[in-house]
Amino acid sequence: MEAAKQNKKKTAIIAVVVLIVLTALFMRFKGGSKGGPGGGPGGPGGMQDTQMDNVATVAAENPKSGTIERTTSTSGTVEASDVVYVYAKASGDVTGVNVSVGDMVTAGQLLCTINTEQVETAKNAMDSASVNLTEAQSNLSRMQLLYQGGDISDQEWEQYQNQAKTAQLNYESAKLNYDRQVEYSSVIAPISGKIETMDIDVYDHVNQQAQLCVISDEGDKRVSFYVSERVMSNLNQGDAMTIVKDGATYDGVITDVSSMADEGNGLFKIKAELPEANSLSTGSTVKVTVTSERAENVMTVPVDAIYYDNGVGNVYVYQDGTVHKVEVEVGLYNTELAEIKSGLTADDLVISTWSSQLYEGSTVNLKGEETDAAAADEAGNQKADAPAGSENGQKAGAPADGGNDQPAGGTGAPKDKKNGQKQ
Repeated sequence: MEAAKQNKKKTAIIAVVVLIVLTALFMRFKGGSKGGPGGGPGGPGGMQDTQMDNVATVAAENPKSGTIERTTSTSGTVEASDVVYVYAKASGDVTGVNVSVGDMVTAGQLLCTINTEQVETAKNAMDSASVNLTEAQSNLSRMQLLYQGGDISDQEWEQYQNQAKTAQLNYESAKLNYDRQVEYSSVIAPISGKIETMDIDVYDHVNQQAQLCVISDEGDKRVSFYVSERVMSNLNQGDAMTIVKDGATYDGVITDVSSMADEGNGLFKIKAELPEANSLSTGSTVKVTVTSERAENVMTVPVDAIYYDNGVGNVYVYQDGTVHKVEVEVGLYNTELAEIKSGLTADDLVISTWSSQLYEGSTVNLKGEETDAAAADEAGNQKADAPAGSENGQKAGAPADGGNDQPAGGTGAPKDKKNGQKQ
């Protein structure tokens, strides 16, 4: 019996506890749904605030008028603005090399000597022609005396004159050939500049027209590179460009745009002057960047604001807290901006930040407006929480009659003018 009583007692206690908990939950839910001061669900700070907290905040901006440039990068080769290739004018053995790669030379300086194997032959021919000339001139002098004395005929005198003239022409031809062979054997610098390559050594045998060395002048450097036909069609003489080498950037100006494709690679050769790149080595490879496309005074939006559906461009526009999807025609674009050809006006607010809540008709907060609304709410809360009588900036309990220093609740009590207290 005692055990049965205890079980009934426990059951009653549990039932009471459950009833209390259910009652408390019911009262809490009922009070919150009315928007009570506790901030329960449905009231301030409750479900509505939770839903507002889930609304995305986005940034938006009006389209701007500006310029968009698209660049193309490729590799190029640094060259001297003037390069001279020196060739052997006659075959022979190299007997001396007076310069090496990297040396600076002046015009007329001796670079190397070559035994052309024809200098001696040419010299012998010149000497022989000189002897013949001397003999012909001597005979002509003797025959002149005989001719003046009437001892030889006019025909004989003319023959001696012709022999002297022939001997003179033969000597001049032999001397010219000798001088040419000497020139061929002594190779001199045609311009002042830097020896870029030297392809011979002493005792080498070279053939006629064999390349001996390359000389670059002391002027500005230039760069040559190849581009596609699309890029070439947008390049012009005088266009600016840049090159990069070992982290350093150099400015240049395009000077030559070839309209004929290279037979080897099918591309078009471009040349540009580099006024401030004299420190770069001739033949070095650099990164070249040119402006391949340009659009001026066009409507632009951030390129990240554009979304594509099956190749069709779209942007999201903010209007009175609601998102609207707008189809646009996209023109030129780069990594930052995109040209809008149609679909927008200058007054549209284009959303430039991504959110999973961006879709037609969704509700969002605009960055900046949300901050202003929060500040206004904060000011309203402070005003609501202020004690009575503090609306005009006075302390709670202070008189609010504009300066009558009467005690609260008294309207005609005598007061001391000095301190406002009752006498």
